[in-house]
Amino acid sequence: MDAVSSPWSVIIPVKRPDVAKSRLADAVGEVRPELARAFAADTLTAVLASTRVTSAVVVTDDPAVAADATTAGALVVEDAPAAGLNAALRHGAAALVAQNAERRGGLVALAADLPALRSEELDRCLDAAADHPTSIVSDAAGTGTTMYAAVPPADFQPLFGGRSRAAHRSAGAVEIDRADVPSVRRDVDTAVDLWDAQRMGLGPRSAALLNPRVCGA
Repeated sequence: MDAVSSPWSVIIPVKRPDVAKSRLADAVGEVRPELARAFAADTLTAVLASTRVTSAVVVTDDPAVAADATTAGALVVEDAPAAGLNAALRHGAAALVAQNAERRGGLVALAADLPALRSEELDRCLDAAADHPTSIVSDAAGTGTTMYAAVPPADFQPLFGGRSRAAHRSAGAVEIDRADVPSVRRDVDTAVDLWDAQRMGLGPRSAALLNPRVCGA
């Protein structure tokens, strides 16, 4: 598969913001649910600006997230399985196939909390992913996963959850270990994570919500 011309479809699962990002509550207070929505919106904006991505699907039960994603040009599907992250991702992949049975190219599962994501860094990861049946990008902490990619005819079998980096590697996924893609690895769960994402430069929705004093920035 040619890395430059490979069409990629990205699946982004978004939890209901009222339960998302609980560990940020002390740092951001009442803005936490809206910040979770902003993280997802900024992630999707960067994804759709990628020169390697031809389509995106957002799996969510939140009407505001769904409206944002539809306006941005993504396919939105309800989290009908309601059985966790991996089930939601597989459901999103099935929706893409149902929409276009003739589609070709790879499938990518991407975390929704990458508010500093840079499209050019995602492009680098997708170019590298095109060379492997399945691949991952680990999170900044080195235990989780922010991106999982599968190139046909490999099965799309995401294994997100606790220590997902090890789970994906054990299942045969190749780790894309590049120093020039920090924004793809910078998911945000804690105040320290948020500070680091602010240092990199948040997307516009997230930046607009945060007072410069948050987390000492």
